[in-house]
Amino acid sequence: MSTLSFESLCLKEDDCLSPTQPQDMEHEFDTDLDSDEKEESDEETSVPEVYLQACKLVGVVPVSYFIRNYESTTMALSHHGLGPLGCKALAIALVADMHINTLELADNHIQAEGAEYLMEMLRANFTVQHLDLSNNYLQSAGAEHVTKVLLDNISLKSIKLSGNGFTDDDAKYFVDALLTNSRLKELDLSHNEFCGKGGEQLGQLLANNEGLEVLDLSWNHLRMKGAVALCAGLKVNVMLTHLDLSWNGFGNEGALAMGEALKFNNTLMHLNLDNNRITNEGVGMLCRGLEFNDTLRVLLLAYNSLTVEGALALVNVVKNTPRTALEEINICNVLVNETFVHLLEVTCQQHPGLDVQFGGVGGFIAKKPPPRVDPMKVIQDYLDQRKLRLWDFFRNIDKDGTMRVPVADFRKAVQQSSIPLDRYQIEELIQRLDRDRTGKVDYRGLADTRKQMMRDHRRQLRKVESRQKKEKQKSDRILKTFQSAVEAVTPRSSIVISPGGAREDSSGPQHFSATPLSSWHHIVMSNSSRYSVTNLSNEHVHLPMLGGTTPYRPTSSPAMRSYSQPNLLDDSARSTPGKSISAQGIRSDPEMGYSKLSPTAYPLTRSRPALDAKQPAVKAKSKKAKKKKSTKRKN
Repeated sequence: MSTLSFESLCLKEDDCLSPTQPQDMEHEFDTDLDSDEKEESDEETSVPEVYLQACKLVGVVPVSYFIRNYESTTMALSHHGLGPLGCKALAIALVADMHINTLELADNHIQAEGAEYLMEMLRANFTVQHLDLSNNYLQSAGAEHVTKVLLDNISLKSIKLSGNGFTDDDAKYFVDALLTNSRLKELDLSHNEFCGKGGEQLGQLLANNEGLEVLDLSWNHLRMKGAVALCAGLKVNVMLTHLDLSWNGFGNEGALAMGEALKFNNTLMHLNLDNNRITNEGVGMLCRGLEFNDTLRVLLLAYNSLTVEGALALVNVVKNTPRTALEEINICNVLVNETFVHLLEVTCQQHPGLDVQFGGVGGFIAKKPPPRVDPMKVIQDYLDQRKLRLWDFFRNIDKDGTMRVPVADFRKAVQQSSIPLDRYQIEELIQRLDRDRTGKVDYRGLADTRKQMMRDHRRQLRKVESRQKKEKQKSDRILKTFQSAVEAVTPRSSIVISPGGAREDSSGPQHFSATPLSSWHHIVMSNSSRYSVTNLSNEHVHLPMLGGTTPYRPTSSPAMRSYSQPNLLDDSARSTPGKSISAQGIRSDPEMGYSKLSPTAYPLTRSRPALDAKQPAVKAKSKKAKKKKSTKRKN
């Protein structure tokens, strides 16, 4: 491993001095010292002196703050304009430093070159634990330098890399580095340019890393595709406690994937989903996951497109889930109503620690306006109820039978009748029947009202069904993509996870059953002491195969999805053809017959082939009886 030292750089950077400097500048500090004192001072050179000499060597102005506070454990050098060369001088001074454990270098434009100097320093310095390199234009080259150090460094616990222009192609560097690094606890990748492909890579990171506890991915461009992949990794993650996904444009699709992840994740405590274009529908999908989750404490949903309905759904989840751990819900931009305030008071009596931040009281639930009744439909229903025809209704004013009457007569006839139409509906009806403003109403249009109504009704039903079908297909597609992503990011040691499988048992803190597939068969076999019909009456009953006939195969029940029939009766596949196995797993000889099995004691052991086997014996008896009767008659 090559270490960076001041002496090695002195040999390489002798030509870095500016031409305006006098040639004897490098000797001006030791003109009054003899050679012995010079050697002694070189051996006891302090960090500030090394820093001053490094700044002189690379040609930059020293930072006085570093010289004044070099003994402090926190070195805050953000916004000092160091640049790559200033970062190089600082790295030379920090190679042998043993005091500083927090180094803040945000907004110094160090670029990839400066990052390389710092990373070389960290190969020799094992004191720095917290590093801030935000807003330094590191780009892809800087990401590669940083992640190479993460493979070897054992001291860094947190690193901030916000606003460095990382793209989807750079996500693979972090995945490769953090597959083996389990000492890094906090990672900040906010304000970068990770999109869908980067979300897939970061999903791999969440699924395989076993050290990260805090991850900040806010202000990226993950969108739906990246959100689904990231939530798939969150589903199998077992370490992360704080996750910031704000300002990523998740939408309702991302909320659906997050709800599926929260059903299984049991470590996340802080989730930030601010400004992700989530509506009331998305909150409903998220609440489905919160019903199974009992670890999440803080949920931030501010600046989403929520109304009173979404706020009520969130509080109802807390109220109806006794084991929930939610303590803070932030919907600070939502105006609520009195119903929400009353529900929150009732919920806080059951959960005193709950704190819901909302915008104020003054909201309302948007109600759809009552559908406008078609006046033509009203007239048609009126005639149908009284079994009248149109001409019967208008014959007093339509003497000629032309089905055309003056507007005034039509209005008067309708007003004097018992048809439930108000003045506005009558005027609307007149406008529809007299489109050309001729002064006469052609009420022949009323004859086609029923057909038109039926056509409109069918058209409306088709629209609703089409919309519901599209929404269902979209949800199914997202869930299918989510499941595929889970299978892609899940490590080789697959785990069978069942949400709520252990919730009935309140004795232990474990709420989800996670069992390796290799040991599932062993657990099933150990849970049942006997493989009798009484023990397996609700599951599959293995019926024997007799005489080459096809065995009876009952349909699989939901309770048997985790069981496999060959596992329950392992000897059935290896049994000899001359012997059969009954439902109790006991070998039986075909010569013994099945009459010894009592149907009253074992009602489920009577298989169809066994019943059929008795029929030939009955037929033989009947033939013998007929022969005896015939012989008696002859005698």
